[in-house]
Amino acid sequence: MGEQKSRAGEQPNRRIPLYVRVLSGVVLGIVLGLVFRERKYLFGTVGNAELGRLGMLVVKLLKALAVPLVFFAILDAFVKTNITLRKGARLVVICAINATVALCIGLSIMNGFSPGRHLSGALAALHRPGAVASDAAAQELIATAKKGSLGLLDNVSGYVPRSLVDPFSENSVITVVLLGLLAGVALRRARARGDEETARGISVVERGIGGVYAILVEALDIVVGVVPIAVLGVVADVVGKAGLEVFRSIWIFLVTVLAAMALHSLVYYPLVAWFIGKKPPRVYLGIGADAILTGLSTNSSLATVPVTLKALDRMGVSPASARLAACIGTNLNNDGILLYEAMTAVFLTQAVGAPLGLSGEITIGLASVMAAAGIAGIPEAGLVVLPLVLGAAGLPDALIATAIPLVMTVDWLIARVRSGVNVMSDMLVAVLLDVGDGKKNGSDAGAHDGGGEGVADLLGNPGGPLGGDRDERP
Repeated sequence: MGEQKSRAGEQPNRRIPLYVRVLSGVVLGIVLGLVFRERKYLFGTVGNAELGRLGMLVVKLLKALAVPLVFFAILDAFVKTNITLRKGARLVVICAINATVALCIGLSIMNGFSPGRHLSGALAALHRPGAVASDAAAQELIATAKKGSLGLLDNVSGYVPRSLVDPFSENSVITVVLLGLLAGVALRRARARGDEETARGISVVERGIGGVYAILVEALDIVVGVVPIAVLGVVADVVGKAGLEVFRSIWIFLVTVLAAMALHSLVYYPLVAWFIGKKPPRVYLGIGADAILTGLSTNSSLATVPVTLKALDRMGVSPASARLAACIGTNLNNDGILLYEAMTAVFLTQAVGAPLGLSGEITIGLASVMAAAGIAGIPEAGLVVLPLVLGAAGLPDALIATAIPLVMTVDWLIARVRSGVNVMSDMLVAVLLDVGDGKKNGSDAGAHDGGGEGVADLLGNPGGPLGGDRDERP
């Protein structure tokens, strides 16, 4: 997860990579499932079903931590980031257009080919041992779809909470994001309009927000560390009930998601960069290749920021646009995460035989956009927000706990492609911001093929985006 936008300046993790531990858990889970099936072992007290229930607890804990983390991540961004209204509005519009195109591509492929139907029999069978299929999850999804078919005002009113506690207790990610935005704007206004004493109080609140956010990130890091054990338990339960048949169709999911990402990043991005940004493919893809390949290899678009800035400098993009897109706007440039979350949710609703229709898919799209933007700065962001998006699709916790380990068998590959897509998104947004500023190709003072002083200023400024506070100063 994320396309994992790991924290800048963080020391390299020398532990065994998470994807290696997850794959090890999958293999061991398969072995336990095939050997013991639904029999008890360990002195006749523990079986694969019990291990599966333990794995589900980890998924529930991820959801519980993710919701407050989204809220405090948004507040922390308001505290540390300061951009002009005009540039900020243009950034949001560009990112919104890119996200809309990504959703249209992903959902069109899912609806056109319905790849989830290939998993339907094996996945549904897991909810009633010995049965061919179960309609419990389908009935819940159908009920969700009916709720989503209400009018626009009814849908909007559903996101307005009765109390400030409800969105957190109900894991309503869209409402939590809206509350975070409201609180962030209010914090900014209070700081700007208050006297000196108020400013001191606001400063204490801001430090508190940063502290809570840091604690939540560390807590989440601990939980993510035990995910491979949870995967082991759930996979053992899955294989014990349904055998290996359930894994065969997951490769259809892999091919479908990668095809959507390739279409978005290798067709849409280069065409827009060429015809609107005046950067032909040999510039956008050729000069940007170092950043793209770094994102693919590191599985982190945020860790790739220095390479991205150098590539943008060589393309002739102004330092201001590069900083705004690649450093400050990076939480919005997450088309890779967006495609993955939305397509996974639709795939699983198809698998249980209860597609949600247009209104339900719009809800999934909104949840994917907001979850990805709100939480993208933490390690394993895709894994953390996936349960939230699946919950927004109406999938019950039992099905979510079953589906995530299945998806994670191919996630180690998808995650790297997500990172590459996110890096390409950062570069495209920077190019388009330059067009909005009236820049002409190669006209910027700091733009040259060597990437010298312009990038040095970006990377070396203590108050700059990579030097600490991420502020964008006019």
